[in-house]
Amino acid sequence: MIDQKDTTPAAKDGKYEFLINYSERELTCRVEKEQNKLHVFIDNNINAELELQPDGSLTQVSGNALPESTIEFIKKHVLEQ
Repeated sequence: MIDQKDTTPAAKDGKYEFLINYSERELTCRVEKEQNKLHVFIDNNINAELELQPDGSLTQVSGNALPESTIEFIKKHVLEQ
């Protein structure tokens, strides 16, 4: 189900791409990690920015509202937690 490509180690900034189940559909999710910011692009029409907090949690700071389960899925695949 998950296909990762163009992925760098979690500790480093980089681009990540994988499939995600969103609104009962399997869509491509691209994430660009820059320091404590994650720029999320789902299926070329859903965009959001997430911020990594000191406690390791992610907080959405802008864009389309993402369900908590989607944010956790992205966290797992990008930060390998």
